[in-house]
Amino acid sequence: MALSLTLPAAAGGNLARYTLRGNAPVLPAQGVRFDRIAYSAAHVVADPRAAIDPWLQAAVDWDATIGYRRRLWALGLGVAEAMDTAQRGMGLDWPTSLELIRRSLDAARDVPGALVASGCGTDHLALDEVRSVDDVIRGYDEQMAAIEKLGGRLIVMASRALARVARGPADYERVYDHILRQARQPVVLHWLGEMFDPALAGYWGSADTDRAMDTALGVIAANASKVDGIKISLLDKDKEIAMRRRLPAGVRMYTGDDFNYAELIAGDGFGSEPTHGKSDALLGIFDAIAPAASAALGELAQGNLERFHTILGPTVPLSRHIFAAPTRFYKTGVVFMAWLNGHQDHFTMVGGQQSTRSLPHLAELFRLADAADLLEKPDLAVRRMQTLLALHGIED
Repeated sequence: MALSLTLPAAAGGNLARYTLRGNAPVLPAQGVRFDRIAYSAAHVVADPRAAIDPWLQAAVDWDATIGYRRRLWALGLGVAEAMDTAQRGMGLDWPTSLELIRRSLDAARDVPGALVASGCGTDHLALDEVRSVDDVIRGYDEQMAAIEKLGGRLIVMASRALARVARGPADYERVYDHILRQARQPVVLHWLGEMFDPALAGYWGSADTDRAMDTALGVIAANASKVDGIKISLLDKDKEIAMRRRLPAGVRMYTGDDFNYAELIAGDGFGSEPTHGKSDALLGIFDAIAPAASAALGELAQGNLERFHTILGPTVPLSRHIFAAPTRFYKTGVVFMAWLNGHQDHFTMVGGQQSTRSLPHLAELFRLADAADLLEKPDLAVRRMQTLLALHGIED
């Protein structure tokens, strides 16, 4: 018998009966291999039973959080740890982030081939107390030392503190030159657009994206041996392609474009330098669509481009909905998907962030997840959606 439930419309709140497709997700082949590096920025599972002030303090269910990372590794995906998807800067503080990094690195040692790269930033600094670029440098140095002491590789996250005190491109050049000279291993840089974090407006010293890109590319060119790649999250595929084509040989573009990732990963074959014609991936949406992402990347590695798009294409409307403005609230949709699919037993988030999306938004997310064949246990997903509906006064 087909599963159905009553859902509010995306606009207006009118109720209508929805019948699920209920198709099983596409799963990757056993021992799947990729010809792209693919990191999933992974979410954290909150501890809903902790006696804390949820807007002010973070409590993490460590077993469930690390268990989710083991699932990602089993699907062949790397883990980009303690990034914005883990609510870094939106509920997850630096001490908890460092503990998360430590636990993730420890768990990865038991998984052959597991990839982990960890977010390094300046979020432990009190912004009102940051007076100079030197303060920013000291902040980065502190987190770099702590992560590298654990044996971690770095993702150098964009800094709200730097955006606050920098007076122009030269200040960014100074900070990043220092970071890259100090790094023990090649790092991934991260350019996070203001749609993800309004405090990062004008990053790289200019509100003009092309000028900002010139500054970032200059920093990379001057330190190419210390840069594994750059992840840009601007939600503009043309900007990403333009920058990708200008990167030094061997420096990767990690797409952070949760609107256009399928075509950016597939690539355009531009030029003789392999990294100029395609993007690798470091994506928050891969947390929510992990089985499909793994299966699609496996097909791409086998040269099956059409099958790659057949699997990954239907996930794009879901991702665009999850990352719709205000984009910084996308984490709610990622955790909602984990709850619907039974990867955690509650819909509670660090910082109380489950409240950032409306019921109609979540109902549309449910429909799009079903359309993309991403509901792993449809019976469970329906029961959990009905629970949420009942909490909002809609009895099915």
